[in-house]
Amino acid sequence: MNDEDMQLASGIAAFEAKEFRRAWQLLEPLSDADNADAQYRCAIMLQNGLGVIAQPKKAAMLLQSAADKEMGLAQHSLGVCYLYGEGVDQDTGEAIRLLELAGARGLAGAWTTLGMIFMEGQGTEKDEARALDYYQRAGFDPAEFKTS
Repeated sequence: MNDEDMQLASGIAAFEAKEFRRAWQLLEPLSDADNADAQYRCAIMLQNGLGVIAQPKKAAMLLQSAADKEMGLAQHSLGVCYLYGEGVDQDTGEAIRLLELAGARGLAGAWTTLGMIFMEGQGTEKDEARALDYYQRAGFDPAEFKTS
């Protein structure tokens, strides 16, 4: 394990232990060096003001960088940012695109969010059939969600 890998592992451990100031110290240099795992965690800290001052726009930029590297967690988080306009202009189409990418990477939560978007018609037309398909992809029984 090289020094960067050890720093990343230590930063992730600090993040998971909710030692956010320490996590930031370890992860920010790696984020600046274009490490997707570090960018994702730094973005979460910036988004929520964990150990740092909240900066939604900077968080979205880091999520975009990690999402561009095909990191599913970043794609999911950035999709939610676009859905609600957090740090970016609200754009349901972009949210759907990113959530579909995250779902294809195995994130069931992305499929669930897509199901909710189409079941409720959130920023788009309601489409129960599409919603049920997404819920099924997430591992739910679509019958639990039928409205008619």
